[in-house]
Amino acid sequence: MKKKKIKAVIFDVGGVLAISKKPLQKYRGRSHNLSVHEFIAKKLKISLDQYFDSIDTAYIKSFEGKFTKKQIAKILADNLKSNPEKIEKLYHQAYKKNFKQNKQLFKQAFELQKRGYKIAVLSDQWPLSYRTLMPKKNFKNFDQVIVSCEVGIRKPNPKIYHLTLRKLKLSPSETIFIDNQEWNLNPAKKIGMKTILFKDNQQLFENKTWMSLFEEKN
Repeated sequence: MKKKKIKAVIFDVGGVLAISKKPLQKYRGRSHNLSVHEFIAKKLKISLDQYFDSIDTAYIKSFEGKFTKKQIAKILADNLKSNPEKIEKLYHQAYKKNFKQNKQLFKQAFELQKRGYKIAVLSDQWPLSYRTLMPKKNFKNFDQVIVSCEVGIRKPNPKIYHLTLRKLKLSPSETIFIDNQEWNLNPAKKIGMKTILFKDNQQLFENKTWMSLFEEKN
């Protein structure tokens, strides 16, 4: 059986197309970008435990689109004894301060697009991180952009990978998914997508699968 050629590359955002200053850390059994949450807690002059007690349930649900930006800001403002406008502003500052656009990888992604590949995004975001980490101007030229809080499903639920494939109109074996977390890659592998675990640009650019994309046009 002839091996199917790669036709699309799918990128995660947080930790891949947007690089954080610190890696994800385990806290209360879940992985978080603690630098963002520490920033908020410090600004509100509360402990990190008190902060997570106040946001935990609503925060997790909001990744699956359970709340609009206004709704989640209001819930957190009430829980944190603040006001919605201040909460939105603090999260914008926190994500802006602790993440930067991976310009080198964006450049390579658009080079792949010029070479005939589709490029797509598959990202878990909640309303208070979404547009700070994913401004429209940076992502408008991707072929597909799938964001958890918009579609109501988050990784590693297999449904979000199948949704991405349907949007791209491709089979799993025609795609490569790049993410910085193994647990997000496992479901992709299981359905037949090729995967690359992202650590940094140098490691990705030296990956044989990645390099092969530039060797010949689709």
